[in-house]
Amino acid sequence: MIRKYAKQELFIGAAGQKKMKESHAVILGVGALGSSTAEMLTRAGIKKLTIIDRDYVEYSNLQRQQLYTEEDAALKLPKAIAAKQRLEKINSDVSIDCRIEDITGQNIETIIKDSSIIIDGMDNFETRLIINDAAVKMNKPYIFGACVGSYGLTYPVIPGTTPCLHCIIKHLPAQTETCDSVGVISPIVQLVAAFQTAYALKLLTGKAVEPLLISYDIWNMQKAEIHAAKLKDSHCPTCSQRAFPYLEAGNQTKTDILCGRDAIQIRPGVSHIYDLKALSQNIQHVVRNMIVNPYLLACEYEEHRIVLFKDGRAIIHGTSERTRARAIYSRLVG
Repeated sequence: MIRKYAKQELFIGAAGQKKMKESHAVILGVGALGSSTAEMLTRAGIKKLTIIDRDYVEYSNLQRQQLYTEEDAALKLPKAIAAKQRLEKINSDVSIDCRIEDITGQNIETIIKDSSIIIDGMDNFETRLIINDAAVKMNKPYIFGACVGSYGLTYPVIPGTTPCLHCIIKHLPAQTETCDSVGVISPIVQLVAAFQTAYALKLLTGKAVEPLLISYDIWNMQKAEIHAAKLKDSHCPTCSQRAFPYLEAGNQTKTDILCGRDAIQIRPGVSHIYDLKALSQNIQHVVRNMIVNPYLLACEYEEHRIVLFKDGRAIIHGTSERTRARAIYSRLVG
């Protein structure tokens, strides 16, 4: 008899393991943090894992994003697809659902509606506040995590029990450092992901979780924590007033500067599914080194590297100027 979870079951108990086999985690972003938590939860025998990511694998990811290989980078596989393929080889007991999507106020509620827990694997704070609003609105536990350099943060948002992320935002470090300016080392990624997964295991097996905002610097071996119960904001628009301001999104084209990439993402206001083969034929006379797979089209245009996704999104590499990125997008996609 194969007993994959014998050692884990000794710790969390048979009832705890049964709850794991009935749980569904949604991991939003499978970059550094998300790929690590996805692997740990898959090995832990969760029933279902839904992974959402808007990006594709690059060689620069491999230093800290443990699910991916050089082959994934060479093929420019979307992270969600590459993660699913790897995770299914790790544990066939787990149902893996993957989506190549950008998380917005318009789709987040649909994404998380059937989940038992939400795990943060994002790299920007605006999206985290969208997730926080949706988690509180739909009464879903949300495990926040972030890291840069050698420094990391974790915090569990338990709707109705703990202050939400919006409550404690003014107590978080100012966003003056990014992975673009100071980089990030793999050990802090693993530490933050380990805390996130430990929170998830406790919540999914019915154990109590303290609302601790924990920060740590793994390089300097420093740790600090705040018991966040005292940070509850009685005027919080999310968990006190239940107004959910970050779920209100207009249907306009949006541009995002991507952390650590010297790149701009363009997201059209209205989703449109493109025929990538037809698009490749339309632009082949103005681009170079084109690669087309079932999920995206990658090419070079002038001094820029461009990746176009089926949903109309694009990543324009080699610029941090929004106007320039929009002009390139218009030239290639129309």
